[in-house]
Order: sequence, then C-alpha cells, then structure tokens
Amino acid sequence: MSSTHHAKTDSEVTSLAPSSPNRPVYYVQSPSRDSHDGEKTTNSFHSTPILSPMGSPGRQSRDSSSTRYSGSLKPSTQKSSTNGSRSSSSRHHQHRHRKGEKQQWKEFDAIEEEGLLDDDGYRKGLPRRCYFLAFVVGFFVLFTFFSLILWGASRNQKPVVTMRSISFNEFGIQAGMDSSGVATEMVSMNSTVKMRFRNTGTFFGVHVTSTPLVLSFSQLTVATGSVKKFYQRRKSQRTVAVTLIGSKIPLYGGGADLISKEGKPVAAVSLVLDLKVRARAYVLGRVVKPKFYNTVQCSVVMDPKKMNVPISLKKSCTYL
Repeated sequence: MSSTHHAKTDSEVTSLAPSSPNRPVYYVQSPSRDSHDGEKTTNSFHSTPILSPMGSPGRQSRDSSSTRYSGSLKPSTQKSSTNGSRSSSSRHHQHRHRKGEKQQWKEFDAIEEEGLLDDDGYRKGLPRRCYFLAFVVGFFVLFTFFSLILWGASRNQKPVVTMRSISFNEFGIQAGMDSSGVATEMVSMNSTVKMRFRNTGTFFGVHVTSTPLVLSFSQLTVATGSVKKFYQRRKSQRTVAVTLIGSKIPLYGGGADLISKEGKPVAAVSLVLDLKVRARAYVLGRVVKPKFYNTVQCSVVMDPKKMNVPISLKKSCTYL
C-alpha cells in the first residue's frame, strides 16, 4: 500500500511538472537597509520574486506537492518552527527599524553641524574691507561722541573776569584845533586799569586776548588800551594791568561841560569803561576749541582830588 502511494505520488509529480507552463518570473531589487550603517555593502540587494498572474497554477502545483512531502511532519513541530521563524523575523525587523532611526538622527545632526560650519565659514569669509570700514565708522562715531562730551563739559567752565581798580595818572584839558582846523577843547589823559582773570577750567588752559579797552566821555573816546595776549593754566588766576592813553582828543561840543583851571579839571568827570575779553581753549588738540567771551562795562568817576590813587571798580561794573 505504501509503495503504491509513493509511486503514485512520484508519477503525479512527474506528470504535473511537464504540464505546468514556464511562466516568466520578475525580480525587483531594492537596496538593503544595512547599506545605511556605513558598511561597504552598496551592492547588496534583496531580491523579491514577482510572479505574473498567469503563473498561479504552477505555484499551486508546487504547493500541493510540497504539502504531500511534508505531510509526514508532526503538526506541533511545524507550528513551533513557524512561530519561531516569525518571532525571529519580527525581532530582526524591529532591530533594523531602530537602527534606521538612529542612522536618520545621525544624518540630521551631521546636516545641522554642516549648516553651522557653513554659517561660521560665511562669517569668517567676510572681506577685510568690511571690517576696516566698520572700524573707521565706529571710531569716528565714538570720537565725535567723546568730543561732544568734552565740549559740553568745557562750556560750563567759563573764565571769570573781575575789574579791580582804575587810577588816573594824568588828566589835562586844553584848547586846540582838530585836523581840519576847527577850534575845540582837547583832553589828554593817562590811566591804569587793573583786573583779575581766573580760569575755572579743571582740565584745560586758555589763551586770552581782548578788544581794546575804551574810556569814553559823552560817547567820545578819550583813551584806549589793549591787553597783551597771555596763556592761563587750568584752575589758576592772575592780575592784569592795562594802560589807557589818550593824547589831544577833541571834545567838540562835549568840552563845554568841563570846567578847568590851568588845564586841570575842577569838578569830577564821569567816564565809561568798556572792554571785551576773549579766551580760547584747546581741549582736544585743534578739534575741540571752545571760545569764551566776557563783556564788561564800568561807570568811572574821575575825581581831581584823587589823582594817582586807585579807585575801586568792584561795585561799578556790569558783566555779560
């Protein structure tokens, strides 16, 4: 019985094999996931056979024959082997999935680092001309800002001019003629004015000059003088003496108010003293050069009884 069955089976297999047509089999090659792990297996592929729809009868015949040959195996053994193969394949699939995810994260980190390197390289690749231009602009901005600070600080440290006294050494009145031959009274005088100049600057000295000092009578200039240029150090002061001289100054109609005896005035004579003092400081070389002006006007009374005697001007002057 057994020999008959095996013979029949072999004859069926032999008869089925020629009867099944030769159907074309297609293979699709996909790159293996293991190629992403950095191994040099770029040519490894998984071949997946794809049968044409017309090849199904041959497959069924092969399945039936294999089933007949494997019929002698125990069901329990076949089931356990099937389950083991499935679990091992699932574990292998999960392992490869985790491996793929790690590789993707590594590739992402590598791309990010390359981007950072590209940014740094771009920054380092800026031309030197841009750096030089930025340095020049920044230097001028800071220098201008610093200069403005110094200028503002220096403007609040204006020098102080104080009139001390005036003394008349000579004051004479005489008749005469001007350059055109008009007869008029003429005045000749010599006086000395003392003033104090104080530099309040804490970090700069000043160069001092002034306009001519003018002593006038009835809006007529009778004597003039000038201050010699000098330099005053920071936080220091000095007393300056200026000589005002007038020689044969015609008074025209103003001389009628003067009463004289033997060429000397008999009564007090009211005079006006004007001056303008200018000071210049060089705080930052020739860049920051603040200027200071002090305008002074004093009412002076010449007393014939006080010749060669200093007359105080502390309460007789206005300062602008």
